[in-house]
Amino acid sequence: MSFSIETTAEQVADVFASEIAGKNVLVTGTSLNGLGFETVRVLAKYANLVVITGYNKERLQLTEDAIKKELPNANIRQLTLDLSSLAAVRAAAAEVNAYPEPLHVLINNAAGAIAPFSVTVDGFEKQMATGFLGPFLFTNLIAPKLLASRTSGFTPRVVFLSSCLHADGNGVDFETFAQPSPEKYKTIFEPYYETKSAAILAAIEFSKRTEGRIVAYSVHPGVINTNINQKEESRAYFQEAGIVDEHGKPNLELEGITWKTMGQGAATTVRAAFDPSLLAQPGAYLADCQVANDQVAAHSSDPENAKKLWDVTEKILGQVFRF
Repeated sequence: MSFSIETTAEQVADVFASEIAGKNVLVTGTSLNGLGFETVRVLAKYANLVVITGYNKERLQLTEDAIKKELPNANIRQLTLDLSSLAAVRAAAAEVNAYPEPLHVLINNAAGAIAPFSVTVDGFEKQMATGFLGPFLFTNLIAPKLLASRTSGFTPRVVFLSSCLHADGNGVDFETFAQPSPEKYKTIFEPYYETKSAAILAAIEFSKRTEGRIVAYSVHPGVINTNINQKEESRAYFQEAGIVDEHGKPNLELEGITWKTMGQGAATTVRAAFDPSLLAQPGAYLADCQVANDQVAAHSSDPENAKKLWDVTEKILGQVFRF
């Protein structure tokens, strides 16, 4: 099958059913009405185990119940993971590393809400912490678990959710990242742009540092009306930008925007996670189910920026990662 902007995650999963079969996958941010949920839903049909994560146990149970209603035999495991807390990330990673099964694929789907400036318990800007710093730490802490699943016929993978909007910003401001303050952000969307830029750089550098023993990709899922857009603290800003109307519904007349369904939005993630043909392009950026490295802004494709982000993040965390 040829993939396009209209391809759905279900269609991609069906194409790569044999690749998904027998695999254990962990997806972050899997609440109902989100891309993570749709990703989990289609993978659960074929995967041996799907680990769903979130900071709210009640929402995790709703996700599991919804999947089990459709797929009673799906093997679902819940993991409580609050990406805004470094201590919580370390605790969740320790739990994953203790699983008796191997882990084959990690999909860093979770993101923080676009909301007024706030900092986490560790003192970092909340969007950057939830969308990059937490996932970076979690990924590196469970990297040995991923590496252990590598065989002559299988290479473990990591997928980072990014966005085409990374190009609307100026890339990662390394000083602001380390020492955030509200005065440094001119608009409420700047932390979002930086977070999505960081995701692309992380995929590039992670693939390089693991020397291909784990391959990482970043993906732009498209414009979808997910639970992030619908959060009360975010809706006013999306309305002000004209992205949604006064009822929180997508503005279908917005110039230059093609709205996707949830299934179309999750399709690129599923391809990045399982298409064998992508192994030859570690660190690639995908959009509309296609490799789209030419769409990455210079600040987010620069290998020197990728290296600097990694080094700065290790310094912030006080921990060096080697593979």
